[in-house]
Amino acid sequence: MAVPMRKLSKRRTRMRASHHAMSPKNLRECPQCGAPGLPHRVCGNCGYYRGREVVAKED
Repeated sequence: MAVPMRKLSKRRTRMRASHHAMSPKNLRECPQCGAPGLPHRVCGNCGYYRGREVVAKED
């Protein structure tokens, strides 16, 4: 089995790990009900997408 010749430095490890940071979700406001949600998805609160009801919600 292959074994690395030398231990990786903290700097090299941290430089590689710098790309693993999490970014905040890009939320938009639903034009129908005002609830926050992901863009280009059916609103989970009211069931509307692009001005028309796609999913019927029970009251």
